[in-house]
Amino acid sequence: MRILIVSQYFWPENFRINDLCAELADRGHEVTVLTGKPNYPDGEVFIEYRENKPNFMHYKGCEIIRVPMIARGKGSSLQLVSNYLSYVFSASLWGAWRLRRKQFDVIFVYEPSPVTVCLPAIFIKKIKKAPVVFWVLDLWPETLEAIGVVKSPKILGWVGRLVRFIYNRCDLVLGQSKAFYTGISRYCDDTNKIKYFPSWSETVFSEKGISPIEEIVRHKSAFKILFAGNVGEAQDFPSILNAAEIIKSKKINAIFFIVGDGRAFDWVQSEVLSRGLEEYVTLLGRHPLESMPSFYACADALLVTLKDSPAFKMTIPGKVQSYMMAGKPILTMLSGEGSRVIDEAKCGYIANSGDFEQLACNVEKMISLDRGELRALGENAKRYADNEFDRDKLITQLEDWFIELSGQSKEKGL
Repeated sequence: MRILIVSQYFWPENFRINDLCAELADRGHEVTVLTGKPNYPDGEVFIEYRENKPNFMHYKGCEIIRVPMIARGKGSSLQLVSNYLSYVFSASLWGAWRLRRKQFDVIFVYEPSPVTVCLPAIFIKKIKKAPVVFWVLDLWPETLEAIGVVKSPKILGWVGRLVRFIYNRCDLVLGQSKAFYTGISRYCDDTNKIKYFPSWSETVFSEKGISPIEEIVRHKSAFKILFAGNVGEAQDFPSILNAAEIIKSKKINAIFFIVGDGRAFDWVQSEVLSRGLEEYVTLLGRHPLESMPSFYACADALLVTLKDSPAFKMTIPGKVQSYMMAGKPILTMLSGEGSRVIDEAKCGYIANSGDFEQLACNVEKMISLDRGELRALGENAKRYADNEFDRDKLITQLEDWFIELSGQSKEKGL
């Protein structure tokens, strides 16, 4: 099949769409990616891209069409909005021009945010007469309200109308959790085209070759808790630091290791210093996806958090699947679907969003477990991931949907 992937983010940025594109190409499909210039999460275009653009025009059998856009920057809401809108206009106009000689059987849209990423796909659909599949990983306008970016009911109403326009022009709308059905159906007139499609763990988490991370393993006697991913507003770092303060006050021998970067990184760094938490919170910065299994292997437990909001209660953070595949006990501080999955898998201890006291209590409780009990939690996590988030099975299901929408037979599609 000839597949167009529309994604504002793509390699060398670390997102699950990279893995999906590589797998589709490996299965024999012709994959073209319409994306922007790599600038996430630092907010500046990657220097390696600026210095050698031709090296970033192909990825594991996929052709990459990059369009000009304004970098997201750091800290400025205006620049972030400019980043979103510039991709929409550039991908719709410049992107459509660059794709003028290509035909596609299906257009797939990857949306960790913003929802506007689907607008170029809808525009190109009109030209190419190809169906659009929209993978919703972030609910709008609920997420905008949850992180405080938009507070005006009037503006949220406008965004809601935009979301309705988008959903109703897609041929298939995929929700990353079963709870997303409610949020999507509020704006999608034809609920029959809403399907459940969760994330999976990238293949790198199934590979061997783990190397010890010195910054972590040298703390031999401490209970090591790892947070990996975006350091942003949604992850509620104030509550994580509050839990660390309780652990400090109780002289619990535990350390939070933060691996990642984002718009809140500088704030977290300054708060760690001002609160005197240097012995309890260590920021390790951003590292490539390929090194994450080594970080996970050195930890005693893995932490996932989200702020309290109706949208986040319906969300399973993408890191949950990778955490589970790593076979480690999991600590949560999030409400709804994410904690439900951990509880159902019996692979860790859960706390509701913002409940830093319960998180600190759960850390203390987990430290009291012996090695066998910790190992059992990790094994439960891996078993659940294998059953519910199997990569091959999920991508095959997506492939089948593509073939069905394009009107091809499976033999012809493959």
